[in-house]
Amino acid sequence: MGQKINPIGFRVGVIRDWDAKWYADKKEYVPALQEDLRIRKYLETNLKDAAVDRITIERTEPTRINLTIHTAKPGIVIGRGGADVERLRSELSKIVDTYKGQHKRVTINIVEIRKPD
Repeated sequence: MGQKINPIGFRVGVIRDWDAKWYADKKEYVPALQEDLRIRKYLETNLKDAAVDRITIERTEPTRINLTIHTAKPGIVIGRGGADVERLRSELSKIVDTYKGQHKRVTINIVEIRKPD
């Protein structure tokens, strides 16, 4: 009988990096994880035509979220004059929870994939 393993978990640390880079205490872990899932679901539904490969979420401070979107078509994500990025940022700031009464600041970085094949 062969042992089954998740291919992403097998490659993390060797040829692939984590999709979420943050640490939280016991009380803050579950809300942060649920927030990550809401963000990923929202981006998957709204950016399905943009050929998104990976979404990396970093939490450097309790009130700051950095999103890095790796896509083959950055023009679709950015939009004309950056309007779509601003709309995306405002919608994501509505999705995320507040931290002790402060709104969390969402920063979006878009990375182009040169060879999507």
